[in-house]
Amino acid sequence: MKLRITNFGPIPSAEASLGDLNVSVGPQATGKSLFWQLLKLLLDAPSIQDEFRRFSIDWGKDFRGFLSLYFGEGMEHLLQPDTAIEVDGQPRPLERIFERKRGQRVKPVERMFYVPAQRVVALRDGLTRTFLEYRAGDPFVVREFSDKLHRLVQTEFAKADRLFPQANRLDDRLRKLVDDAFFRGFGLELSRDMSYQKKLVLRRDQIQLPFMAWSAGQREFSPLLLGLYWLMPAGAVSRRDQLRWVVIEEPEMGLHPKAISAFMALVLELLRREYRVCLSTHSPQVLDVVWALQVLKTHGGTEKDVLRLLSLPSHPKMKAMANAALGKSITVLYFKPGSGPVDISSLDPGSERDDVAGWGGLSEFTANVGDVVADVVARRESLP
Repeated sequence: MKLRITNFGPIPSAEASLGDLNVSVGPQATGKSLFWQLLKLLLDAPSIQDEFRRFSIDWGKDFRGFLSLYFGEGMEHLLQPDTAIEVDGQPRPLERIFERKRGQRVKPVERMFYVPAQRVVALRDGLTRTFLEYRAGDPFVVREFSDKLHRLVQTEFAKADRLFPQANRLDDRLRKLVDDAFFRGFGLELSRDMSYQKKLVLRRDQIQLPFMAWSAGQREFSPLLLGLYWLMPAGAVSRRDQLRWVVIEEPEMGLHPKAISAFMALVLELLRREYRVCLSTHSPQVLDVVWALQVLKTHGGTEKDVLRLLSLPSHPKMKAMANAALGKSITVLYFKPGSGPVDISSLDPGSERDDVAGWGGLSEFTANVGDVVADVVARRESLP
């Protein structure tokens, strides 16, 4: 998919060819989240409208009001008189997207699942939250993600007390990876409190930990895990419904490097299931893995090399996952302040372009530290 954007919020210009694995990097407030939220709107406008109508939310004919409903309060300024958007060379005026579509007899298809950076708010003291528990000015992707987790817990896990580990969710080797990196022998369970509400807790033997006693990484990862459950249904089904795209924002929040490596293994499983995955990150380690995959792809790497990269066991299912990753296209976008995203997909450390060699600024600090330390050591050794 080729996406071209002109003068949309903080993005003055953008031209991106999206692949199977897409990664966006760059400083805060450069438009990364808005870019992916806009892509979801372009893919899922009828489904989004249907979801608002399901909760009796009416924007009338005010498409700027729709902007506030979808992107969040105060975001109606995103659209400017000269805003232009093209998908695969075809103009997509947002005003037409915002028009209310009536008389639809078939439920609109949803093609993108969005895991927002604010995912931890989907669990309030361990309780899942519905769409209407948020303010009207909260971003749609936050409200929708939270509502899906609530539906998952209330329906597919209605008769279950334990959410992790689950024998029919994730391959057992991936479950072990998740346990080692995040839960350390604790089970993610549902416990009914005095109000008979289902509340998430961590339990091992007689020890039960409420939500606020969890580590930051456990609080951040648990809603992400439930999102992965939504994407990877139980049984032999590879994907849920017509979903084909996944956006995961800032997966590294609260995570130890070992946990980030485990998460990237889960990304490879999404790719194996033929999802197109979009990550927004500030983590050099995420880019380490992406850069390594690029090198392996272009230098004849094998599935064994991918397994070594992420410390995965040699097993037919893991080999299939690793082999699938080597066949996927990768795009890395650096959201440069004041000029919009530029393609740095090669991630070549030897590139003459600073944004490519410095991975959009993610390796810049480490390189500077190395230069300073090298200069000091050299200066000391030169003394008589």
